[in-house]
Amino acid sequence: MYAEERQQEILRRARGAGRVDVVTLAAELDVTTETIRRDLTALERAGVLRRVHGGAIPVERLGFEPALAARDEVMTAEKERIAKAALAELPEDGSVIIDAGTTTGRLVQVLPADRELTVVVNSPPLATALATRANLHVIMLGGRLRGKTLATVDDWALRPLACLNVDVAFMATNGCSLTRGLTTPDPAEAAIKRAMVKAAQRSVLLADHTKFTNTYLATFAELSEIDVVITDTGLDVTLAADLAAVGPEVIRA
Repeated sequence: MYAEERQQEILRRARGAGRVDVVTLAAELDVTTETIRRDLTALERAGVLRRVHGGAIPVERLGFEPALAARDEVMTAEKERIAKAALAELPEDGSVIIDAGTTTGRLVQVLPADRELTVVVNSPPLATALATRANLHVIMLGGRLRGKTLATVDDWALRPLACLNVDVAFMATNGCSLTRGLTTPDPAEAAIKRAMVKAAQRSVLLADHTKFTNTYLATFAELSEIDVVITDTGLDVTLAADLAAVGPEVIRA
């Protein structure tokens, strides 16, 4: 098992059980305790775990929201596959919303150069990446900029969304569950996401499999409001079937 695979397994176990123990992990993953401690240090630097005596706990249990840069370093291969799969959901022309996020950011990177689109974003980094593309018309939503996610929120972002009618919204989420729907830690950001879903004829969720073990403070959409869920093959097939039974098509890229 490569280090990245082992660290993803450690993160999965931590989120599932609420904490992980160094000695137990070393025995079950057949590596030394020193190797596990290095893995936990790497995961802590990525902002997804916090070290505690003898092990670590997921940041969600502490109520922390990892910063954008930390989240961008996790599940990179999966996010790239999800983004490429999402290209099939793009309209031939027309308009889309691309929500702020690290997986949606990968979609921005792979948008085709020959597609004429109006793209609405609430992220200055995404707007900057899109602005030089001659085939795109970029609309940047204003408002207060959240430092954690580099997403704009509050009334100056909400008001334009209330007047928009786009073909597809490509959404990001912090958590997703059958019972609680799509959730995020910040109510102001949840309000923007809710308005994005409402403004779109179709909504596509881009989320790696780790998002389906988390629930956060604010719900912004029910699964029945989402048309397509694009995730990776790490999502359990039984859970994928349960998600599809609620309404959305589920694609494991």
